[in-house]
Amino acid sequence: MSDVSAQIELASPGAVVGEFEHVGELTVEVQKERIVEACRALRDGPSQYVLLSDVTCADFPDEPGRFRLAYQLTSLATGARVRLRAWAGALDPEIESVTSVWPGANWMEREVYDQFGVRFNGHPDLCRILNPLDWEGHPLRRDYPIGGEEVQFSDAV
Repeated sequence: MSDVSAQIELASPGAVVGEFEHVGELTVEVQKERIVEACRALRDGPSQYVLLSDVTCADFPDEPGRFRLAYQLTSLATGARVRLRAWAGALDPEIESVTSVWPGANWMEREVYDQFGVRFNGHPDLCRILNPLDWEGHPLRRDYPIGGEEVQFSDAV
């Protein structure tokens, strides 16, 4: 078990589901119910992962959890990087917002919501950020229809 996983387990026993290392980068998978606790443990712990550089999502329609979120963290004190992962669920994907830990997660979570439809509970203003407000669906889902959408052009040149 890595120091990062141990730090999370110390703060929230049973939170870590697994860990993976690939080309020198560590990924720690946590239970979605414990994502905020895991983030706080890494931000406030000895490694001080104070920078959340990205929140991303991937759609795996054949997996039970379907939507896998990834949080890219960096320690400015040591330069270490780690990726936290959690599955949001298939039918009604949702997870707790980490804006209470890193306020900068606000727009990143809104992008994931807009493109994938993952709801972030406790988010201060969860609304579309990239698509028009009246857009139907979430275009980065694998089941989103391809083609046939009318392209809107503006008259401005």
